[in-house]
Amino acid sequence: MQAVTLEFRTEHLVLLGLVPPVFFEKYEEVELLETLRLERGWRLQLLRLRRNGPLRPDEELERESRRIRRMYGLDSFEVVERRPRTRDYILLVRQRNPASLRALVSLSAGRITPTAPFRLNAETTIASFHGEESTLRRVLARLRKEEVPFRVVRASNRPMIADAQSNRLTPKQRDVLARAWALGFFAVPRKITLTRLARTTGQSPPALGKMLRRAEGHLVARFLAVELPGALPEGAAE
Repeated sequence: MQAVTLEFRTEHLVLLGLVPPVFFEKYEEVELLETLRLERGWRLQLLRLRRNGPLRPDEELERESRRIRRMYGLDSFEVVERRPRTRDYILLVRQRNPASLRALVSLSAGRITPTAPFRLNAETTIASFHGEESTLRRVLARLRKEEVPFRVVRASNRPMIADAQSNRLTPKQRDVLARAWALGFFAVPRKITLTRLARTTGQSPPALGKMLRRAEGHLVARFLAVELPGALPEGAAE
């Protein structure tokens, strides 16, 4: 597997229909926290959206939800969290893909995933992806063919770790850990409570807390097994 980080001029993405032309009149920055689903015609993503001015009341957003969805090509959006001090919304957004993105998704055949860092402002877009090297090369070749200027900021191999400890994390545990990290659950101080995090997963707070503790236990055991071999009794991570 390989990871690549690209830098674009945001104005070129506006021309491709990937960014609404008026978006940065009201917003300072958008950051992709997690891609939950990426299909040819649509995508479901968790975003951090920084507003130029104070955050709007929930009631106002509700009243104008239809206009907001139409303006930004959204099927739906949900405010997961408000952060007035930093002027940030955390949003769960389902958005229709423009033709240019549909073509790239078809070309990647599900073998490329957007990942952090992935941030846009009015001038510059930093976009990162990981996936099969051959597929990444095809996608970059298509961007060059379409004359979309970009600069490769970083490209690196990310080998798959196949030890027994890593295999103990289920796909659901990995997804929950990634989302918890992206939303600041492990930050000091925490940026999101367990109850609010649970809302984004469709689980109850007690069930989510148990899943996170189990996943954390596996990761700690994996770390100790590497750094302090023999320090743990057999089966301690179960």
